[in-house]
Amino acid sequence: MRAVLGKSAPSMHEEVSREVTSPDVEKQYNLAPYVDADGGDYKSRFPNIDEAKVVRKIDLRVVPVLCVLYLLAFLDRVNISNAAVFGLKQDLKLGGNEFNTALVVFFVPYVLFEIPSNALLKHFKPHVWLSLCMFLFGLITLLQGFTHSFGGLVATRFFLGVVESGVFPACFYLIAMWYKRAEAQKRYSFFFSSTTLAGGFGGLLASAIGKMDGIRGYRGWRWIFILEGLVTCLASFILFFTISDFPEEVTWLSTEEKEFVKARLYEDVGHSKRHDPLTLKSVLEVFKDWKIIVGGFMYFGLIVPAYGYAYFAPTIIQSLGNGMIRTQLLSVPPWACAFTLAMITATLSDWLRKRFIFVLIPTAVSLTGFIILLTVHDNNHLQYAALFLAAMGTYAAMPIIVCWFNTNLGGHHRRAVGTAWQVGFGNIGGIIAVFAFLAKDAPKYIPGYSICIAFIAVSVLANTIYFLGVSWENRRRDALQAQGAFDGLSHDEKKRMGDLNPDYRYFR
Repeated sequence: MRAVLGKSAPSMHEEVSREVTSPDVEKQYNLAPYVDADGGDYKSRFPNIDEAKVVRKIDLRVVPVLCVLYLLAFLDRVNISNAAVFGLKQDLKLGGNEFNTALVVFFVPYVLFEIPSNALLKHFKPHVWLSLCMFLFGLITLLQGFTHSFGGLVATRFFLGVVESGVFPACFYLIAMWYKRAEAQKRYSFFFSSTTLAGGFGGLLASAIGKMDGIRGYRGWRWIFILEGLVTCLASFILFFTISDFPEEVTWLSTEEKEFVKARLYEDVGHSKRHDPLTLKSVLEVFKDWKIIVGGFMYFGLIVPAYGYAYFAPTIIQSLGNGMIRTQLLSVPPWACAFTLAMITATLSDWLRKRFIFVLIPTAVSLTGFIILLTVHDNNHLQYAALFLAAMGTYAAMPIIVCWFNTNLGGHHRRAVGTAWQVGFGNIGGIIAVFAFLAKDAPKYIPGYSICIAFIAVSVLANTIYFLGVSWENRRRDALQAQGAFDGLSHDEKKRMGDLNPDYRYFR
């Protein structure tokens, strides 16, 4: 499809025909008729199925469990910021930028193992793979509470990055295989908002656990890691039995309901190709689509302010003259407001079936917050209010970006690779974020806020390019379809092409 830009209608038809017979794994769809691909309205083929009831069942069985999983994953990832307030740096004698170094080593394996982890998800059932990852990152978090040196902290952070790398993209990928694009945003935002809930709960828990300082000879920051890691380990055993697999594999849907779920997704994005092998060749083929590359920068730009806030907000709040317990408590309200704005924008985005405008609005809110933090240094109340804007805007825009990009991809291969690429490449921004806020720049953190503003601009630019690109692609397909360029392809052949289907129109 991409090789034919600018060609006349007859040559376009020839190119499409060649794609259908290509040996490539991602494009070589099985031309045997799909059992539910007889065209028409999928609802008419399942008159005994209540779609709303099925969707409610999916809502209850898929999303809440993944929310618990990611809440604990994000909590175990960023609770080091709460631990820092309770004396971690002093007890481990961290000097200079050693604390920032301990933060950054998490992102190295986290970035490198995103795509391999999503590939493994096709070989292990989601409930097995995700619960295993959960147990391991809970165990490593627990062990983090027993470190006595900078080296020990770096080692635990590295392995935490290894085992957490498979969680976020796998969850987004799994959700995408259950929901139609028009109904996905609320679910994505609710799932992604686990990060804001984790930030809020993290502050509340830390304020309570911090009072255990000295019990059994352990400082309060050690108890934060030990207790939160233990809870994660115990929860992993429960989630092993409650995490849902792909629609083709679950036991809580009847056979007819499974076929219905597959049919509705088939009509929306085409054949899932769940059981086709994911090879190096098929991975590289996905990257020939320019939109995949742009998708990484869309997320990358907002990761910098997101992690800048997550890791350093407690320190910034403490620098405003607050004590340890009060700092933890004051860190909670911005996260709560971020959750609220994320759900409002997600609901409106699904209702209006628009994505780009609902990326720009919260991004503007975030930008306003960081500009205030950059320019105002003598008004504690205004600075604290700016933290609300920074958190609300950043964490409301991010789930829309990931959902927009992810659900515009059709089929297991393109979604598995595309999601892992976007999240993996995007998290390189975490490396930048942790070195943007250095101790020597406290309390104004002018370089840190400036870097956040610059990367918000990068995200806005990437999102604009993606919006213009998919809009142009939709118009191009409209024009070629009017010329009859695709008349030689059957309905079933088109559906097996996923988002490369000439009848497919991207969400904007």
